[in-house]
Amino acid sequence: MLQAQRWPDTLWIIRHGESAGNVARDAAHRSNAARIALEGRDVDVPLSPLGQEQSLSLGRWFASMPESERPEVVLCSPYRRARQTAALIHEAGGLPVAPDDFVIDERLREKEFGVLDGLTTHGIRQEMPEQAEFRRILGKFYHRPPGGESWCDVILRLRSALDTISLHHAGRRVAIVGHQVVVLCLRYLLENMTEEGILAIDREGDVPNCGITEYRFDPSAGSNGALTLARYNFVVPLEREGTPVTAEPDAKAVAP
Repeated sequence: MLQAQRWPDTLWIIRHGESAGNVARDAAHRSNAARIALEGRDVDVPLSPLGQEQSLSLGRWFASMPESERPEVVLCSPYRRARQTAALIHEAGGLPVAPDDFVIDERLREKEFGVLDGLTTHGIRQEMPEQAEFRRILGKFYHRPPGGESWCDVILRLRSALDTISLHHAGRRVAIVGHQVVVLCLRYLLENMTEEGILAIDREGDVPNCGITEYRFDPSAGSNGALTLARYNFVVPLEREGTPVTAEPDAKAVAP
C-alpha cells in the first residue's frame, strides 16, 4: 500500500544575505587580526547594505513566479540576519506569507562556536592552540569546541526540524532561511550523505549569500517518493539584477 507523501512538494533552503559579520570577518583576515571587530551577540548581527540588496533581488525573483509556485510556508532561523533576509524577500513581493506568519525555529540557528566565538583562524592558533590541535585530530565534522557545537550536533537538531516539516508541511511549498552550515547539514540529511561526501562539497567553496538550494518531490524516488536536488548555490536572481554575489563564511565560522 502506497504511503501518504511525507515531504513538501518544493523545498528551498536559502542562506541569509551578506551580514555585517561577513564584512568584519573578511576585514579581520585581510589584516591578519586575531579577533573579528564585532560587538554584541552573534544572534543580533544585522545584514550589511549589500545583504539587504541581495535579499530584495531574491525577493523580486520569487515575485516573478506565479503565486501558485511561490513558497507558502516560511521557516526561519531566529538570528537577526536571517529574519531580515526573509522580511526583505517578502517586502519585494516574493513571499505571499506575511512576516507575522513566519515560523521562527531555533533549530535552524547558526552553528555555535563556544570559546572560539569571534576568533579568526589565526586567532585560534595563537590564543587556543589546543583547540586547533583537537580540531586537526577529530576533523571538522566531529570537533566540538567548549561551549559550542560540532557539525553532528547541528545535524541532530536539524533531524528534528525535518521531522516537523514532514509532519506539518507535507505536500506544500516550503522555504527555509538559515545559515551556511545549516544548508550543508540539510544536504547531508536529505541526500543521505557520508561525512566524506559533505566535507568534499564544503571544500568546493562557501555557500553564497542568498544562494538557493532547491529540492523537488519525486514520487518515483525510493519506495514512497523523496526530495531530489534540483539546484545548489543558485545565484541567478542576483546576477540578473547585477547584484554582487558574496560567499564569505559567517563571522563565527572561523575554525581552522
